[in-house]
Amino acid sequence: MRTREGGLIVDEEAVIARVRAGEAEAYATLVRAHTAVALRAAVACGAGAEAEDVVQQAFFKAYQALGRFKEGSAFRPWLLRIVVNETRNTVRAAGRQRAVAGREAELLAGEPLIPDAADPALALEEDERRRRLLAALDGLGEDHRQVVIHRYLLELDETETAQALGWPRGTVKSRLSRALKKLGLVLEGGDGHE
Repeated sequence: MRTREGGLIVDEEAVIARVRAGEAEAYATLVRAHTAVALRAAVACGAGAEAEDVVQQAFFKAYQALGRFKEGSAFRPWLLRIVVNETRNTVRAAGRQRAVAGREAELLAGEPLIPDAADPALALEEDERRRRLLAALDGLGEDHRQVVIHRYLLELDETETAQALGWPRGTVKSRLSRALKKLGLVLEGGDGHE
């Protein structure tokens, strides 16, 4: 399996079996393969500057719970569920509120603001679209925001999203549909509130 970030795991189940058999060093393979998506999840869920700490704690908790990991399941959605829960706990404990501008800055970290070949006017327009989308996303209720983040920002498929959030697939479909309608209303100038 090749991850979006370019990491390669030949057989995830075999790696997990090696870790369960006492070869703790094999866990590094899973960490390397899933760190980038775990960081994106933590940032998208509001961890901000604490994202790396959240991800490190999530990998530690996943390692401790690997004995309870259901054989044959996908590791990524299971891990992302731990990351999201750890992010919630960290944000709650710190008493911080989500800040649209801060999250946008984190999402753009490492990316050039204006690509070398881009028209500055188009780059400015794209920045404004991104700002409006993040503001609209921030205005959604928690369940709707989470389903959009998992499905589109983290690029999980429907099944993985359901696994990561612990919801039935039908719930993912219906909440995603409602969330996209609300986002559309907000982005078209309506209020999109329930």
